[in-house]
Amino acid sequence: MLGNGEVVGKLKTSWDALLDHGNEPFDISFPSVRGVHPSLTLKATVLHNFDNHDSVLFDSIVECQITQDSDAGHERFATYVTSKTVSHLNDAVNHFQLVLDQCPVGHPHQAVALTNLAWARLEGYIRKDLQDINSITSLFRETLALRPQGHPDHPLSIYHLLKALIQHYRKERTAVYIQECAQLSCKLLPLCPEGTYLRSIAAGENGIDHVIRECNYLPIDASDEGIHLCRVVLELCPLGNKHRPETLYKLSRALSTHFQQCGSIDDIDECIQHGREAISLCFEGHSRRETYLITLAHSLQCRFDHQGNSDDLNEAISLYEKVLCLRSDGHKYRDFSLDNLGGALSKRFLQRSDVNDIIRSISLRREALTLRPPGNPYRDSTLNNLALALQTRYEKLDASEDLDEAIDLYRDSLQLTPHGHPRRHRALTNLSSALLSRFTQTRKNEDIEEAIGLCQESLEALPSLHPDRYFSYMWLKNAYVSRYQVQHNLVDLSLAVENFRLASRHPTQGFPNRIVTARNWVTVAERHSHISALEAYITCFDLLDGHLATRSSTISRREAAAAFSGARSLPADAASCVIRRDDLRRAIELMEQGRGQQWSLASRLRTPLEDLKLASPELSHRLSEINERLSDAQASAGSTDRAAADRAAIHYRKLQEQWGAVVAEIRNLKDFSRFLLQPSYGDLQAAARQGPVIILVASQYSCSAIVIPTSGEPHHVQFPRITHTHLENLKNDFAREIRLASFMRPEETRKELQVLLRTVWDEIMLPIVIVLQRDLRVTSGSRIWLCPTATFTSIPLHAAHPFRTKADGRRELCLEDVYICSYTPTLSALIRSRQMMKKRATPSFVVIGQSSPGAGQGKALLTVDSELDLVRKLVPATANPITLSGDDATRAGALDALQRNTWMHLACHGKQDREQPYYSCFAMRDKPLTLLDIMEKDIPNAEFAFLSACHTAVGDEKTPDEVIHLAAGLQFSGFKSVIGTLWVVDDAVAKHVVEAFYKNMVKGLEDGDMMDCTKAAWALNRATNAVKTKVPLEQRMVFIHIGV
Repeated sequence: MLGNGEVVGKLKTSWDALLDHGNEPFDISFPSVRGVHPSLTLKATVLHNFDNHDSVLFDSIVECQITQDSDAGHERFATYVTSKTVSHLNDAVNHFQLVLDQCPVGHPHQAVALTNLAWARLEGYIRKDLQDINSITSLFRETLALRPQGHPDHPLSIYHLLKALIQHYRKERTAVYIQECAQLSCKLLPLCPEGTYLRSIAAGENGIDHVIRECNYLPIDASDEGIHLCRVVLELCPLGNKHRPETLYKLSRALSTHFQQCGSIDDIDECIQHGREAISLCFEGHSRRETYLITLAHSLQCRFDHQGNSDDLNEAISLYEKVLCLRSDGHKYRDFSLDNLGGALSKRFLQRSDVNDIIRSISLRREALTLRPPGNPYRDSTLNNLALALQTRYEKLDASEDLDEAIDLYRDSLQLTPHGHPRRHRALTNLSSALLSRFTQTRKNEDIEEAIGLCQESLEALPSLHPDRYFSYMWLKNAYVSRYQVQHNLVDLSLAVENFRLASRHPTQGFPNRIVTARNWVTVAERHSHISALEAYITCFDLLDGHLATRSSTISRREAAAAFSGARSLPADAASCVIRRDDLRRAIELMEQGRGQQWSLASRLRTPLEDLKLASPELSHRLSEINERLSDAQASAGSTDRAAADRAAIHYRKLQEQWGAVVAEIRNLKDFSRFLLQPSYGDLQAAARQGPVIILVASQYSCSAIVIPTSGEPHHVQFPRITHTHLENLKNDFAREIRLASFMRPEETRKELQVLLRTVWDEIMLPIVIVLQRDLRVTSGSRIWLCPTATFTSIPLHAAHPFRTKADGRRELCLEDVYICSYTPTLSALIRSRQMMKKRATPSFVVIGQSSPGAGQGKALLTVDSELDLVRKLVPATANPITLSGDDATRAGALDALQRNTWMHLACHGKQDREQPYYSCFAMRDKPLTLLDIMEKDIPNAEFAFLSACHTAVGDEKTPDEVIHLAAGLQFSGFKSVIGTLWVVDDAVAKHVVEAFYKNMVKGLEDGDMMDCTKAAWALNRATNAVKTKVPLEQRMVFIHIGV
């Protein structure tokens, strides 16, 4: 078919010229048309009068008739195109129908015949000279079926069907036709190279460009099919396409709606990515830019609700503010901007407690309500939102008039949302929550009964996996708890627990809300001694672990953990709960699960895989590869560019999903069913292989200790006169006395400090020592490990001392006289260090010192250089000691030295960062060496580190059980034995401890012998005992040993 019926050229030649070519085909070229050079292949044949029964002759005659009818049809159609005379169209259609009648199924020209007929009829339909678009579309479908992928005319047949379907959609406006157009367009474009004629007509205003526009005009469809269509349309809009921003917006809206229905974090992440790109493609002042900004802000707010990342909320508020500035008084959409910004500010008030946020939120929503008078379709939403802001202020500031107004507004909103209204379930739960708040004040039974009924109705309105069911469960359990506290009916407590269970396990709600609910479940179960308390603790730990695992950087994991202030005491409280049930093994398991979660998550990527490699080399390789990619992703996740940070977080989560899938496969292997699962008591008892481990439990419900022996069952040690309040006071008293001692002369007796250490001995450590000696027969001079939790981490347990004399005048023994004390952050950390001791490397010792740190890192340290010289002299030649100091002791130089050497002594300023402990650091010549820097290094051959710097073994207040400090970081990176400090070190006297320590470390070594890092605890014990007359008490106590 030439040019779809267009006249592209005229041929005039004689019969003789045609017959000169004999029986061979030949080409005739025509002038260029629209950049295409059309050509015609002809074959001339002379027919003789043979027997009509000859099939070859008959076929030739039929072929000639088909050709003649086709030519006549094309001639008539070309005339119609120029003359617009309907009779010419009818003649063309008749000729093409005759041709089709002569081309039955299987005929080689059937596809051409179908195309000619369908194209002529389509042109007549477009010009309104013919009807019946259905039959035209059917003809093109038949043609496409005859020209499958690979056929030279396959692209052209797709284009013809596309054009027919566009006309079909224009007639009936049925979405299925334009959706099929989009699918066909995606198939067609790759088959039409840039610059071709088919590309120019297919992608033009009446082709694919039209399809994109029409698809973007369709209503938002959040179904899987609707989202798939949006993705298809986006494929049609590469970078530079004018429709790409709007197409991105459509896909973003569909994903956002799908997220609100199903709660998949993947949806909202992708939604935000597309929203950011749409904005980036729109210049300031673009007519759609405001809409794109609002959509992105709303998506960020949704993700904040689901994930709890405050950066999302702050960015959403910034975007809402920007749009509100563009929508001044009188703007037709100002009410939406007022309402949106008011909602975001209300959420931030709940997070930050800045009263200015809630005051402004209420003000904005009151203004929005004036712009939505009765009859406005969104008035119910603003009534509800204003009520929510007032109730939020009431909950925080206890303004009773706010609650009364909120209830009235909620009722007005509910009246505007009849049964079946998409927003009715929210009106029901919000009114229920307000009535519940009033019930707690007035104890009026009708309020609590109505609140329960409203929640139950809201559940009936929602499908089983809708994310908002969580809120119905949440308010319903609050209502049952409140009624139980008044009426004391155990049925209500059981119903409350069931709704706690449903809310905290609702799979389509985000982790933060569910963690808060599980934490509240713990509180209620403990307060009322309900049997579900242990289940609540376990749920908390599982949710926290899942939440932290989604965070793509070490910093963000710590921030996520610190956001749940009520979770600080969970590990100790959970252990206390199980101790009270006389299940010490389970208490130890729970304590380990709940403590050091961030170290545990990080250590997963450094799990030794030797055994796995023997069982399945393929799975070992896959896991190792994913671990490496996860480590790389963590290192690149700290971007300040929000879009880049989003991409990094999404990439990290995808890798986590792959990691989880591989680990699940590994657990199907024989003997690997518990691979990387929480360790059992049998696994954890390995920590006590070299001596007992004492876990000190500081809970609001009870304070005690659990002793894990080398073999056998754990022992419980009660502290009958110690409560959590006592421990808090003791912690504060120690902090005060240590600070005051720094102003005293070295020879002065630290009387108040002695009183505190006596309390630690009498009330805490002496009961433990009695169990060790009487029950476990642990002999004097043996090693023990202390594993303190919560408030115990801030008390110098190792320095416990009676400071008394016996009747015969002899001094009573203290803890360091009886046992060699070490600390361990967690049981797993000690087990890991012991396992890594199997790999010993050639010893090398680096002495790092920085007496003149860079700007802002502290004053000069006058004794550092002499300390370095002292250590070098004491360390044996077999350790190959080297020194790094002065201008060479830079951040990079120190990191390199850490990786190259097995032993390290570090003398410099140490700084604890109380706000962000991962930024705790050692002061170097150029810039600080942070805990984060150290953690990123894997140094499996490292053995021992002496940290002669301040605050190297003390964690932070917000997450004490995470044990995040410099010494723990070095242990995590590979150092099996570390000496750290609990507070400020006086470098003038610390050198006495250092000297005594290394003298004890080398004691008994003969020529060629190497130092043993497992002697470090004993050497420190001997050193602090040896310098009693030279070093004041608080400077002897400051050093502790961690590890093997």
